[in-house]
Amino acid sequence: MFALIVIALSVYIAVTVPVRLGLDLRGGTQIVLETKSTSAVKADSAATDRTLEVLRGRVDALGVAEPTLVRSGSNRIIVELPGVQDPKKAADVLGRTAQLTFHPVLGVADPGAKTVKPTPGESKELVLPDESGQKLRLQKASLTGKDVKGADARFDQERGAGWYVTIDFNKAGSRGWAKLTGEAACKSLGDPMRRVAIVLDDRIISSPQVDAQVSCGVGITGGSTQITGSFTDAEARELALLISGGALPVPVETVQQNTVGPTLGAAAIKATAWAAVIGTALTALFIISVYRLTGFLATVALLCYGLISYAALAGLGATLTLPGLAGFVLAIGMAVDANVLVFERAREEYASMHRPSARSALTAGFRNAFSAIADSNITTLIAAGLLFFLSTGPVRGFAVTLAIGVVASMISALVITRVLAEFAVSRRAVRRRPKISGLATTGRVRDFLVNRNPQLMKHPRRWLAASAIALVLAGTGIAVRGLNFGLEFTGGRLIEYSTSTTVSPDRARSALADVGFPNAVVQSSGDKELTVRTEQLTYEEADKITKTIDSLGGKAEKIRDEQIGPSIGEELRRNALIALSVALGAQLLYLAARFRFVFGTAAVGALAHDVIILLGAFAWLGKPIDAVFLAALLTVIGYSVNDSVVVFDRIRELLQRNRKTPLSEACNSAILQTLPRTVNTGMGALLILAALAVLGGDSLTDFALALLIGIVVGTYSSVFTATPLAIEFSKRSGATPQRPQRRKPARRSAPAAQV
Repeated sequence: MFALIVIALSVYIAVTVPVRLGLDLRGGTQIVLETKSTSAVKADSAATDRTLEVLRGRVDALGVAEPTLVRSGSNRIIVELPGVQDPKKAADVLGRTAQLTFHPVLGVADPGAKTVKPTPGESKELVLPDESGQKLRLQKASLTGKDVKGADARFDQERGAGWYVTIDFNKAGSRGWAKLTGEAACKSLGDPMRRVAIVLDDRIISSPQVDAQVSCGVGITGGSTQITGSFTDAEARELALLISGGALPVPVETVQQNTVGPTLGAAAIKATAWAAVIGTALTALFIISVYRLTGFLATVALLCYGLISYAALAGLGATLTLPGLAGFVLAIGMAVDANVLVFERAREEYASMHRPSARSALTAGFRNAFSAIADSNITTLIAAGLLFFLSTGPVRGFAVTLAIGVVASMISALVITRVLAEFAVSRRAVRRRPKISGLATTGRVRDFLVNRNPQLMKHPRRWLAASAIALVLAGTGIAVRGLNFGLEFTGGRLIEYSTSTTVSPDRARSALADVGFPNAVVQSSGDKELTVRTEQLTYEEADKITKTIDSLGGKAEKIRDEQIGPSIGEELRRNALIALSVALGAQLLYLAARFRFVFGTAAVGALAHDVIILLGAFAWLGKPIDAVFLAALLTVIGYSVNDSVVVFDRIRELLQRNRKTPLSEACNSAILQTLPRTVNTGMGALLILAALAVLGGDSLTDFALALLIGIVVGTYSSVFTATPLAIEFSKRSGATPQRPQRRKPARRSAPAAQV
């Protein structure tokens, strides 16, 4: 009943609630703004909240469908604008402080006069150029934006004068405006002092003369006025938006900006969907070929897992990002692990029973595999939790998807698979032909190990020496080649273009050097795709690069534009180190609580081994170390510790049966008994990742490659690094994996009889 309720609810949510796609999948612009303190106002949480409300009004006026504005930390605001492909316009509207002031004009300044901008707290006159470039001497502001009640853009249909902006003043502003225009009206027509300068952000946007019909000393009454100035439709609307939106309480600075074209997102969805379909199909065929009927039912449960995960994403309102979509595909492979653990334990139980029964073996398999399933999934949840709390953007979306996948896989394996499998193996046809179930056979890997009985842990130091050699090779790569840190960690600008013709990176690099960008890094990311990476750029400089590429490639379409400020790059580097350190520490604490401290230390040592080798491999390959790589790295940590937990759990079980068994012998037996599970689970994950690497597109190739390398290395280290380390540590400390049991107090003997 529980399984049916979960599936029915998932179907209902999947049909009625759409999943919210991230900007990297549907296209648009994300801007991260950071509020800055001034001498008058501190950029604290309260000021950031007020800034957020002003920005919300501006974004709503832009007419963007389903915008998202959220505060991040005490002084950052994340703005997502779906469909917006012009980051410069969005940043201009959001970042301008819109300090509107109204000034009396004192006269025309000398052509060579220096521009003097307003300084808070000072009363000296200002010198600013007007719309035509003529410099005007202005008196201190008589009115500010606080006196404005609202503004609107309108079109003069009667006189055909074009677009203009109306300004409505509040009560105090109405009196001030009448006084200001009344004083100007006392000057003769044509006198510069009859003009009123309207200044927005240190720039005169309009300086009209007061109409001849306005009386001296009376001014313009009624609390409303018009700004004219040959505005276009867009200019008038933008000006009205800035005035009516109000001034920002504190200045803001764009510290990060990402723009993704809709075609890139659609291609990523299509490529990842194909990877999911083909990878799942290959995994299903593999599981069915190994476990027959129960493998087929596990595949059905796997499809239910996909349904439950999708429904959970939709029901929780989570945003599905590109790494999150990859995490969803990866979790399909990891969801197989719980089923494999159960089926392998069931095979062992079937072989050891005096009167074997597929159903009783299956029940025992679920019971005995539960602790290993729980431990391995909890460690993955720890990694997902750390990713969520210590990262931002798409990587956080990956963490949410991974966590949902873990919970859904538990429901899929422990509930749905169990219901289907127990029902199937209880049928008379299956009882008569038990081999159909797939549980009445030990499997080729186990048969091979039983016949050979290799003593893998007879010389554990040899495996540690092999691991040490791998570490030296990886360390050499890091030292010699260096780590190619991505844009997230270094800061700068990255723009990806799709060109109508193939453009050589060398040719593009030379052309960019000629126009003033000698340090630009140009790479080919596809047949007709070009990536340009530089230091921080202004929007004008970015437009210059675009025009240069456009001249080389016939027509260059900007499909991705990312900008990371130096402050946020430094923060991401710091958070990456914190995430890695906390991940290793959390795994150590959990494993120490579940087993013993020396075994937790051995597992964490193996994890550090995996991290260094994966970094070294990417150093030798010259691949970027970015936020997506960090997501892959922490996922590898979770996967690797899963394997270690399964082996340690079996060691503990064997030693509890016979405490006199030497630890090396128990470790060897545990490895041989769990190796079929390790091979079958690894094959399921590798099939998914291979499909993702080949079909997932350029955006996911490095991600899948990191996971492929990490899973191979993690599988090796959990067996041939963590276990030998545990043996060596135990020799020195005398510890065993199971937690020590309390000794019963010795019974006192009766006193001897005295003669």
